[in-house]
Amino acid sequence: MDIVEQIITLYHRRGDAMYGGEAVTQTEHALQTAHLAEADGSSATLIAAALLHDIGHLVHDLPENAADMGLDDCHEALGAQWLGAHFGPAVTEPGKLHVAAKRYLCATDPSYYSRLSAVSVQSLELQGGPMSEREARDFESLPFASDAVKLRRWDDEAKIPGWAVPPLEHYRAHLQQCLGSR
Repeated sequence: MDIVEQIITLYHRRGDAMYGGEAVTQTEHALQTAHLAEADGSSATLIAAALLHDIGHLVHDLPENAADMGLDDCHEALGAQWLGAHFGPAVTEPGKLHVAAKRYLCATDPSYYSRLSAVSVQSLELQGGPMSEREARDFESLPFASDAVKLRRWDDEAKIPGWAVPPLEHYRAHLQQCLGSR
């Protein structure tokens, strides 16, 4: 089975799990995030990154409520590692950096923290809290930092129960196009 088929199968098998304590499933969140990226006119690689940014939640064996247990599942690193054999950094790095982007935005955008859901606030604390000034400067110098910030903002908006967005199959072509972009 090729990686695109593995991804689609993974979403069909495990994507009905709730997205942490949010009111959407893992698949709904992924599809909404990808839809927002596509609606923003993003490249195929950034749309794929948006779709796949939380795939680490689907490949680990921790419970849905890991954050409630005080555990940071490090899903961003796990997902990037899992995808890295098939996709290049334009797909893997924005997802790998989306947690750091939340920490960055909390440190640099005075209104950002107040827009986070209760679940995101909880995970923020497990992930290290807002960045220091030095961490923020270091983050800004990373090659895919700006894409990660865009992805983070879409991620925050992609938690709407019942939102009708294109199905998983709609993104197959984006994923296929990005294969081998290493």
